[in-house]
Amino acid sequence: MKITLMRDNDGAATMRTLDINLQIEAMKHETKAQPVTNLRTSIRYASPDYRLDEAKKLANVIPAATFRKTVNGIQMTGYNGIIQIEINHLANRAEVNRVKQEAAELSQTFLAFMGSGGHSVKIWIRFTRPDQSLPQKREEAEIFQAHAYRKAFSLYQPALSYPIELKNPTLEQSSRQTYDPELYYNPDSTIVYMRQPLEMPSDTTYKETVQAETSPFKRLIPGYDSFDTLSALFEAALNKAYRSLSELQPRVHTRSDEDLKPLLVQVARYCFQAGIPEEETARWAIAHFYTQRKEYLVRQTVQNVYTSEKGFGKKSSLTAEQELEFRTGEFMQRRYEFRYNTMTTATEYRERNTFCFCFRPLSSRIRNSIAMNARLEGLNLWDRDVIRYLDSDRVPVFNPVEDFLFGLDIHWDGHDRIRELAARIPCNNPHWPDLFYRWFLNMVAHWRQIDRKYANCTVPLLVGPQAYRKSTFCRSLIPPELQAYYTDRIDFSNKRDAELSLNRFLLINMDEFDQNKASQQAFLKHILQKPIINVRRPHGTATQEMRRYASFIGTSNHKDLLTDTSGSRRYIVINVTGPIDCSPIDYEQLYTQAIHDLYRGERYWFDTEDEKIITENNQEFQVMPVAEQLFHEYFRAAKEEEEEYEQLLAIEILEQVQHDSKIRVSVCSIVEFGRILQKNKVPSVHTKRGNFYKVVRIKPGRK
Repeated sequence: MKITLMRDNDGAATMRTLDINLQIEAMKHETKAQPVTNLRTSIRYASPDYRLDEAKKLANVIPAATFRKTVNGIQMTGYNGIIQIEINHLANRAEVNRVKQEAAELSQTFLAFMGSGGHSVKIWIRFTRPDQSLPQKREEAEIFQAHAYRKAFSLYQPALSYPIELKNPTLEQSSRQTYDPELYYNPDSTIVYMRQPLEMPSDTTYKETVQAETSPFKRLIPGYDSFDTLSALFEAALNKAYRSLSELQPRVHTRSDEDLKPLLVQVARYCFQAGIPEEETARWAIAHFYTQRKEYLVRQTVQNVYTSEKGFGKKSSLTAEQELEFRTGEFMQRRYEFRYNTMTTATEYRERNTFCFCFRPLSSRIRNSIAMNARLEGLNLWDRDVIRYLDSDRVPVFNPVEDFLFGLDIHWDGHDRIRELAARIPCNNPHWPDLFYRWFLNMVAHWRQIDRKYANCTVPLLVGPQAYRKSTFCRSLIPPELQAYYTDRIDFSNKRDAELSLNRFLLINMDEFDQNKASQQAFLKHILQKPIINVRRPHGTATQEMRRYASFIGTSNHKDLLTDTSGSRRYIVINVTGPIDCSPIDYEQLYTQAIHDLYRGERYWFDTEDEKIITENNQEFQVMPVAEQLFHEYFRAAKEEEEEYEQLLAIEILEQVQHDSKIRVSVCSIVEFGRILQKNKVPSVHTKRGNFYKVVRIKPGRK
């Protein structure tokens, strides 16, 4: 395993890679110039914001990845999966040693060492995916690093006596070269396994919420942990004491030591009424007021108040508004589970302690029921309060496709289920299993947002008689958990709804594909290759950018369905020769294979060779317009060596074939007919009058 050392030489960054074992040995010894010792000495006499020259002389150690300089900037060459957490602003060497000892007691600690300034500890933890692989693409590594940092924080913070300082967990996160002969190093430390996340962490997700531990102290203020609970109650009591004391004794200076006694008595009284334990009140009072007063005097004052007062916890120090908000949160979390579905943009609910096991969309009927249930418990909650809560960040976000993919089995059994699924369709195209495999990977890759520049614009079209179970097969591609995000109805005439469907659904089946009008082909082509949706939602006030999930598939009972004169490389048309096998599918392993192959860098897009195969196989499904058929009946393209040919405009050729055949071609414009001639590679000459095409008559014209 290698790491990167980066040094700033007068504004020019230089970097080199180094074996991690050599770097650890270098930390145990200092060079003759003693740059780290000099830095620690200078820190004693420097102001906190002053940038010391000694610090500039030390290299920065980047543990997460290896980098190199290229003409296009710094490029990542490898990823190690090492997370660095920092405990900074320690008072002395004793605190540093204590943190190192606490880190050493955890089996996951790979390295713990004192920072270059002598007042911090850096801890390295190793992470990997369950199959012991690591992401090698920078985008995947950045996502993995961000989630691993969160997990490392939640793992180490409860075990340490001092707070971890949160840092942006970039791949370039570093620390200065240091000197610590007593560092802790465990090459056999436990590696933390974590599945590859799908995107950067943002809001608290539903999964994180339901897995979080609850604190018994939440009974004081439901919805808060113990630290925040005490903080909120104490600050409310302090605020109340300030106001009451100002009314009783306007001339009292609450910030002076002489007048602290009456304020402290009032604070202790309100804390007693709010139900805060005596020791907690004393600790918070000492932390807030302690200047020249002795700690025992503060404790004695609090103790006397708690001894003389009556009615412990009978009167809250919170305002009516605060208490309503806290009680609302407690009621909502105790009676219901909520999540905000990012695909449907709707809040879903599930009532606790009932037989309602599935989440269902919220309706006005349910919102009214929630408000009525709250009022039955004595909570003065109106429907507007319920709506405000449900439309806030109190409700965690939920992405169904990411939840499904993240919950898959991490081990693929090696059986090729994707091509086997394609083989269930009887057809005479030997390339079909490979083409379907590529399309299926493309669909899953775009669910995971691996490619944000291009959409999955290739569409399998299943052509065959009725009762061959074509539509059933299309529906069976989506697992039961995601069936709500499959549709076989899309109206291309309503363009805004069609574009919104790209964000709302995972798979769109264009059932009876041949029923689409020729006038809709241009919009269909546009929507197939649209990678991002920019549209205004219903009842929205502004256009917003939305993520595209949808891939397309189609069915038809007729073979003559490709009418686009510009080409058919977007469609994989398959002639179904028999009923499709729609037996049960092992979705767990089917999609695990797709994720596994994508992790291994399998190509999910169609290259030029694939498109050539698709175009050749689509010839039998191409519809030849009447104008093109008439052209081949009466004309052919002139060969290069021919001398006897006619040079005619497209309109002249079209008028001639209509005159000779006595068939009026009413649906073909001159522009479309010109494209037909170009598609048939008819040689042309451009003049001031337009394009003249070199053609040879096959049949003599009528007089």
